[in-house]
Amino acid sequence: MYVCVCNGVTDRDIRQAAQAGCGSIAELTMRTGCGACCGSCVDMACQLLDEARAQAQPTPRDNVISFPRISNAA
Repeated sequence: MYVCVCNGVTDRDIRQAAQAGCGSIAELTMRTGCGACCGSCVDMACQLLDEARAQAQPTPRDNVISFPRISNAA
């Protein structure tokens, strides 16, 4: 389904961005253009991004240590 009609962004595009490591709605906008025009899609896009990121998270295991992500920006 189309989430952002202005830029032709679908729910599948948002799931793919989440799997590729997209971590915020601002980053999603930079990658896909979603929310860059009228902004009426931002709430739905944010919800879909959060759901996709939750599904993409590996299940915690006892022998795996999770380290926080560090921004590459200086």
